[in-house]
Amino acid sequence: MKGILAVNHFLKTAKFSELHSHLVEAAKKENIKLEIKTNLKLATVSPQCDFVLFWDKDINLARRLEKQGLKVFNSADSIEKCDDKARTYIELSGIVPQPKTLVAPKTYFKADFTEFVDNAIEILGFPLVFKECFGSFGEQVFLCNTKDEIISHITERPFILQEFIASSAGRDKRIEVVGGRVVAAMERFNVNDFRSNVTNGGKMKPCVPTQAECDIAVAACEKLGLTFGGVDLLEGGIVCEVNSNAHIINIMNCTGIDIAAEIFKEIQSKL
Repeated sequence: MKGILAVNHFLKTAKFSELHSHLVEAAKKENIKLEIKTNLKLATVSPQCDFVLFWDKDINLARRLEKQGLKVFNSADSIEKCDDKARTYIELSGIVPQPKTLVAPKTYFKADFTEFVDNAIEILGFPLVFKECFGSFGEQVFLCNTKDEIISHITERPFILQEFIASSAGRDKRIEVVGGRVVAAMERFNVNDFRSNVTNGGKMKPCVPTQAECDIAVAACEKLGLTFGGVDLLEGGIVCEVNSNAHIINIMNCTGIDIAAEIFKEIQSKL
């Protein structure tokens, strides 16, 4: 079986290179020849393969490959729903617990959001969490204690404001789901930051999620159409974010479970 690992041409750090190499080696163990191709390379060719493991967020490319008739994992639609935090919130509304969230109105340039911010403060109180809709590793996520802090983070980019779950400050659980089942989980914690991301200095340890937490993680992935995904849960089983292509090296190092092997087995079962 031959597959293509689609990655971003412009992300060339050691962190990403390590992940890409690991995926290729894990595929080989499942008798899959996985070839790395960047979105720049794929922009001008029509590849021939049995499937595409799409480890990027270039939605237009993913859709074109699907239109060509290729099986793409995760699907373009699923990646798009996870990539936009506002879209994720809307898709999961009424399906799983989430922080109270307000989506900023669309603008085409940097605008005056004073009225929206004032209303949000009344509804959410302080502190509250400011998140740009697009971003990874906890970047563009800020804890705000004043109106001026909120305003200082606003640019022309879309954003949401969320209720701060104080009981989960600096702590969450990352639950990895593949093919509708939980395959690994770890707890992340950071005593110096309200964000638990390992990239921001968080620590990690293996954990055994409750059945309720597993059910929530699986339900979130199912609603978003994910073949595989990483679900971040706050205290009380509240879904913080869902990752369509989570960085699986950290959880492997933490738990000893190789998510890549599970992903390739699931892809084979779908072909």
